[in-house]
Amino acid sequence: MRRNRSIASFLRSLLVLLALTMPAAHAAKSDREPIVVQDPQYGEVLFYFYQEDYFPAIVRLLAAQNQQQLNDHAEEAELLLGGMYLSYGHHLEAAAIFERMLADNVSTDVRDRTWFFLAKIWYQRGYHEKSQQALGYIEQELPKNLQREALNLQAQILIDAGEYDRAIALLQNWNDKTEWASYAKFNIGVALVRSGRVAEAQELLSDLGNLNPFNEELASLRDKANLALGYALLQDDQSQAAKAPLQRVRLEGPFSNKALLGVGWADAEMDNYQRALVPWMELRSRDLLDSAVQESMLAIPYAMAKLDSVSQAADHYLNAIEAFYEEANRLDRTIAHIESGDMFDEFLSADPLDSTGWYWQLTELPEGPEARYLFHLLATHEFQEGLKNYRDLNYLNRNLASWMDSIEVYGAMLETRKEAYAQRLPRVEGALARADLDGMVNRKLEFDSTLNNIEEGRDWLALATKTEFEMWGEITGLENTPALQADIPEAAEVLDKIRLLKGVLQWQLEREFKDRLWRIRRNLNDAGEALVATQRSRRQIDETIRNEPLKFAEFSDRVYGLGPRVQSVSLQVDEALAKQRVFLQAIAVGELQAQKQRLDTYTVQARFALAAIYDVAATAGEAVQ
Repeated sequence: MRRNRSIASFLRSLLVLLALTMPAAHAAKSDREPIVVQDPQYGEVLFYFYQEDYFPAIVRLLAAQNQQQLNDHAEEAELLLGGMYLSYGHHLEAAAIFERMLADNVSTDVRDRTWFFLAKIWYQRGYHEKSQQALGYIEQELPKNLQREALNLQAQILIDAGEYDRAIALLQNWNDKTEWASYAKFNIGVALVRSGRVAEAQELLSDLGNLNPFNEELASLRDKANLALGYALLQDDQSQAAKAPLQRVRLEGPFSNKALLGVGWADAEMDNYQRALVPWMELRSRDLLDSAVQESMLAIPYAMAKLDSVSQAADHYLNAIEAFYEEANRLDRTIAHIESGDMFDEFLSADPLDSTGWYWQLTELPEGPEARYLFHLLATHEFQEGLKNYRDLNYLNRNLASWMDSIEVYGAMLETRKEAYAQRLPRVEGALARADLDGMVNRKLEFDSTLNNIEEGRDWLALATKTEFEMWGEITGLENTPALQADIPEAAEVLDKIRLLKGVLQWQLEREFKDRLWRIRRNLNDAGEALVATQRSRRQIDETIRNEPLKFAEFSDRVYGLGPRVQSVSLQVDEALAKQRVFLQAIAVGELQAQKQRLDTYTVQARFALAAIYDVAATAGEAVQ
């Protein structure tokens, strides 16, 4: 589990490195400035990315790329996509992006670190050749800590390939005192042991076996070194020397069972069966699934037979046969449960789908007869990765089902909009038919012509208000009254007053003529602009009426065309899910059948040993008679 967390932390570093350094890649020697997100779609992708919610981030990034909405962040988005592909284990797609984008666009140190991270992940997934190739792409020396890890990774690849001498040559000049130096020393010791040079490996592994660890990782490394040295000496017929390193292994550590078994065999090899029983009896009380515990159940009666405790040996053989038989039955039931497929559904129901990809780890095992075997299954990287893939496929399947529901909702919305459009269109067309825009334009032109004539003729009376015009009419009427035409002083006096009023009104109208003319012309201009805007809106409405059916048809093609595509992808995911279930079943059943086969082998050995004891006892009885 720690190794997974380590890889996950490295992957997070890689993704953040790619996301934060690419905008400054062309100015690597200058001070790096904060990222300014230009495309809002890229900002949305980063929102999900920094929450480590990679699936919606990938979906939105691919959609934005498809719609060409990432013009200002095209390179950063592509590298970010590669990193998120990597989080889902799509290393081939991620590598293709990295190889294409990291060629010339980034500084050498960023490129070298990226290839180092890729090498680690490829090695984790078992692609040793690709891991070796990625390490070969590193041009300059990495930072010291990464450089040490890279050397150990290179040596591990060589050891796995059986090139022990090359691995030893790569690590033998290590001269620092870091934690990685201990790993280098252990790898050299392993390479020496596997190449048959046990005497040379003994000194290195002994140093590691006596180190004072300051964390759990080094404590485990010390136990591994002691265990490796102990068994190497056992195989080299150095039983006495093998006991010391085996006894240094912690009794409560993950390697204690094998160490206890080895200590017992070391004593047995020296014919000290009484002492050999001490560690083997301790093993008997431990988990029967461990092969060391199973072997101890045969070793105990073997030692007792050597000590002439024949009856006790027979009892222990019978106990071992019974225990193996019960365990084999449990294995059969578990295999049947796994083959039914129910176990994987229990995995999904026991853990909510709140995270996917590389970082998911199972926190609780589902309850059931297979739970006690899952610890051993989950210890294998192959099963863990397969389970992650199975979970991700199920997550994708649920997303596709959700998208299918969304398509139905979009379809209902589209039909509602179509119906609303069909209901409103006749009312809109009726209103447009009643609106005589051409007549309004002609009236406006007539008003312009009339106003021009008024201006040319300086017809100040034409611009009078209704009250002023009525007043002018009354004054004119009074002026033409017959009684005022009489040649008398009173008529002349009244006529002078009427003429005064008429003159004042005319003076007022002439004085305000230009102002009133300007205001009317301004209102006419505003009316003209409003008519132009109305004509433009009318053309837009006409265009909308022509285009809306086309848009509805386009939306219908998109919405109803997505359904078959989603269903097709869903069928592919279902097929992949079924294949992945079969793959996981094969791994789990294969592992359990291997355990059952080992139990069957031990059972046969126990039966033969028990039969031999009975034969010896029967022969001894006949001799006594």
